[in-house]
Amino acid sequence: MAKWDKKYFVTELRDVVEGAPWSPVYTDDEARRVLSLDGDVIKGAFYMETAWFLPGDWPEKTGSRKDRTIGAHTHNYDEVIAWVGTDPDDRYSLNGEIEFWIDGKQNVIDKSFLAFIPAGVEHGPINMRRIDKPMFHFTAGMGKKYRS
Repeated sequence: MAKWDKKYFVTELRDVVEGAPWSPVYTDDEARRVLSLDGDVIKGAFYMETAWFLPGDWPEKTGSRKDRTIGAHTHNYDEVIAWVGTDPDDRYSLNGEIEFWIDGKQNVIDKSFLAFIPAGVEHGPINMRRIDKPMFHFTAGMGKKYRS
């Protein structure tokens, strides 16, 4: 029988993200938040969140609609943002395309990626242009709580 110490492991979503530029945005048909962590969930932990982004009628869902994009924002801590494709035979393909604005510059990426965003650098909007296969997403910041 599996057994773990809840002092160290998070095994279900605890919705602790307040003031996020995507909340509440996506339906379960579009994206599913999986796990989140911060100093309120486990004492001393930094902010982290995970989600699945699913295939569908993107960009029709995103387009210019503000309720289907992750808006521009900054943090007072460094952050890593990632989207990873899920095709084990083509591990670097995102199997989709994301438009990700960083420091006022547009980036369009179709590869699995990690993006390092230094504290104070504006990032967003982030638009899903195309999702052909599920994408796994995570973000982590050295802050004890998410702050936008």
